[in-house]
Amino acid sequence: MRDLHTHSTYSDGKASPEEMVCAAIAKGLSEIGLSDHSYTFFDESYCMKKEKIGAYKAELAALKKKYEGQISVLCGVEQDAYSTESTAGFDYVIGSAHYLKVGGEYFPLDEAEKDFVALCEKGFQGDYYALAEEYFALVAGFAERADVSVVGHFDLITKFNEGGKLFDEGDPRYLAAAKAAIDRLLQAGKIFEINTGAVARGYRTAPYPAPALLAYIKEKGGKTMLASDAHTPDKVAFGFDKF
Repeated sequence: MRDLHTHSTYSDGKASPEEMVCAAIAKGLSEIGLSDHSYTFFDESYCMKKEKIGAYKAELAALKKKYEGQISVLCGVEQDAYSTESTAGFDYVIGSAHYLKVGGEYFPLDEAEKDFVALCEKGFQGDYYALAEEYFALVAGFAERADVSVVGHFDLITKFNEGGKLFDEGDPRYLAAAKAAIDRLLQAGKIFEINTGAVARGYRTAPYPAPALLAYIKEKGGKTMLASDAHTPDKVAFGFDKF
């Protein structure tokens, strides 16, 4: 078993890379990948600092050697859709959209419910389906990125929508936008992660993507992998036994 979506103190994680590796060993994983957030010029609060990227790669290379024979350690990156930083030198790249750009301004999608609601009101006149169409079109753009192999938390915009409190995930406009993105990404051979992070943090009862979208991916023959999106050692491989 492996977990290739984890974060350390190089970005917004709460533990060192070695602590995350040791947690993976303790949980019996055969492979662990660190995938700290790529540098984003418009928001440096959560991502790797440009001057730390080299140190990150070097530390992961050292851990790969140190724990050889116990676990395979990979050096990955979670590349935001708007990041302009190079992905050269990483073992793999997860493509994720954490923001939407509206009127030249970047709005976070998953930091707080109030911010997400404000984005919809300001940028889409309260039309969550227009927001979804914009979001899924952005995510579909990873189909053109040869460096991206995995699509991260595909339907992140549902983080604050448990029970349909903000919009109906069964609405035809929502499903059409999501399925169009899935189709483009599948044609490009991308892997979809089954991301348990929002479940671990109490926002959702099911991983991303939602069951209906996951069923569509599987129906179309898409490839998936479990991923914890862990920011602390105790959440490595969270829910893998269940999901």
